[in-house]
Amino acid sequence: MSLRICFASAELTPLAKAGGLADVSGALLKYLHADGHDIRLFMPGYSSIQRQGLEIHPVDLLRNLSVMLGSHRYDFSVSTAQLPGSSALVYLVDCPAAFHRASLYTSDADEHRRFLLLTHAAFICCQRMAFAPQIMHFNDWHTAAGALLMRATYGWDRLFQASRSVLTVHNIGYQGIVSSAVHAEVLPGGPVSMLDPVDFAAGRINLLRTGLAYADRITTVSPTYARELGTAEYGMGLEGLLRTRADAIVGILNGVDYDEWDPRHDRYLTQHYGANQLGVKAELKDEFLRRIRLTGGARTALIGIVSRLATQKGFDLLFDCMPLLLQAREFNLVVLGTGEARYEDFFNDLQRRFPERVHFQRRYSDEFAHWIEAASDMFLMPSHYEPCGLNQMYSMRYGTVPIVRRTGGLADSVQHFDAASGSGTGIVFNHYNAEAVTWALNTALDLYQNKGMWRRLVQNAMAQDYSWSRQVRGYIEVYESLVQP
Repeated sequence: MSLRICFASAELTPLAKAGGLADVSGALLKYLHADGHDIRLFMPGYSSIQRQGLEIHPVDLLRNLSVMLGSHRYDFSVSTAQLPGSSALVYLVDCPAAFHRASLYTSDADEHRRFLLLTHAAFICCQRMAFAPQIMHFNDWHTAAGALLMRATYGWDRLFQASRSVLTVHNIGYQGIVSSAVHAEVLPGGPVSMLDPVDFAAGRINLLRTGLAYADRITTVSPTYARELGTAEYGMGLEGLLRTRADAIVGILNGVDYDEWDPRHDRYLTQHYGANQLGVKAELKDEFLRRIRLTGGARTALIGIVSRLATQKGFDLLFDCMPLLLQAREFNLVVLGTGEARYEDFFNDLQRRFPERVHFQRRYSDEFAHWIEAASDMFLMPSHYEPCGLNQMYSMRYGTVPIVRRTGGLADSVQHFDAASGSGTGIVFNHYNAEAVTWALNTALDLYQNKGMWRRLVQNAMAQDYSWSRQVRGYIEVYESLVQP
């Protein structure tokens, strides 16, 4: 069955990325289009998008449009650009007043309106193109209100009469909470009774909660995260609503774009390798260590980290244990990322104290991230919570053993190695404390000294297949379940 899908997202790889939302949006556009579905993806025409090399065309039908959000008028036009690596088209909503900012996301007073504009633009463009989507797919708080708008604001239009809404929660920690005073902007012409009464009485509107209440289907980016969201620990205040909507929630593990992440043809590497060429991986490690000026022989493990430096990622656990481990055990550490000052300061301090064994770069570099995946022996993700995570899946393809906490997508994608049976793909710890991550790191470092056992673990990991061509089937099944007569 070929489906008609309207997809609204604040991010899209490789045009504009702050997190995993961009990767999922780019992959779904690429693979759903390749599968023959008519998917039209709308995203902001950010000024930060590198337009050089993109084939961009204004859409005549979609010029000089406008939408009123309360007393604020936004004028916009839409252009198309071909998604790099695909023949699929991206619809860029060009509105300098909303999207020409220094960063994708801001703390500006109109932040909610920027993405309400995007959401309305998706509906308005469908109308202008006479495109009747069977599925309206919204993502995170930015476009979550679309599930309500489809009923309250655009429900009159027969174009959307058969449309069904899907809302994907990529990270419930970001909810889009605004003052109830802006209700006319959130729900133009609609009754406030359609908004959550408890929130409204407390003077707020939670855009993500609104979408969760009205979406026909809710998806999350891993099966375990779907279950976790119904608990007080992980639901971030929305667990009660999510428990009442449990029958509508589906967890679909994210996939990996192996066109981009595969050591057999990685464009950034000077040599390529597969599961039977691990000697090349060792040579790349030596080259990388020389480049970043770290010492250590063949028996010195290299542990890599590529991450946003945020509380969610669990780096608090390393404050006490990592300095002690560096003193007690032989290994090196390379870290790439930016974020909260306390984590940046911590890794800077580690580098100062252990200059020949710790290397920290306070930035993001796609090239350096690929090198860390290829050259490292282990990859550390001690997350407090992790809706899906992608680096653990990248790591397995590169023969870099993931060390992860059993939560969210980490639990779904990494199996703890059992030395007795030789099965497993990584090192998994359960409890969120320094003792547990210390145990995991010591376990990995001990295994690393057993050459035969380590090779078995590495080859187990490299045999895993988390390709999007497999994972996208879960979304198609959700869509088809909604449009079946």
